[in-house]
Amino acid sequence: MSDTITPRATKNLDRYGGEPLTWDRALGALTSEWMQQGPSGDGLPHTHWLATSRADGKPHVVPVGAAWLEGRFYFTSGPGTQKSTNLAHDPRCSIALAARGIDLVVEGEAAIVTDDERLQEIAKAFSDWGPTVKDGAFTHEFSAPSAGPPPWYVYEFTPKTVFGLATAEPYGATRWRV
Repeated sequence: MSDTITPRATKNLDRYGGEPLTWDRALGALTSEWMQQGPSGDGLPHTHWLATSRADGKPHVVPVGAAWLEGRFYFTSGPGTQKSTNLAHDPRCSIALAARGIDLVVEGEAAIVTDDERLQEIAKAFSDWGPTVKDGAFTHEFSAPSAGPPPWYVYEFTPKTVFGLATAEPYGATRWRV
């Protein structure tokens, strides 16, 4: 798998005449180095917001722990949770985060990863939590309070579109198709 993703199209959304944001700036906000430092550089965990749709079309947004690895997000969810139910109905979703100097919304699709070898690789990205792989899922003695009991599905989120809004100079807004 590739270490990164490259946009195939860029659109400047800045209505005030500013230059488009650079892809390197957006990608830098997603890298493991930045994620390890947290949004303020203090080493505290970073929150990602996962937005899915219920079967009736109502939105559902929840905080999730996510890891960026090889151009994809990975997150977990218990089989009985609303987000897992929603993703089984419609895999299209988005992940939003506030990074240092740039807010990002990443639209794409999520799919469950069940290959134990791949799950072992992904588990390394969650080393601060320490899950183990068993029968195509993650397990551990604890997880987020809302996750339910183990096992937890591991989802691979493949980005399709990324929106960036700069919150520090140089300001701007840009959309990338990846």
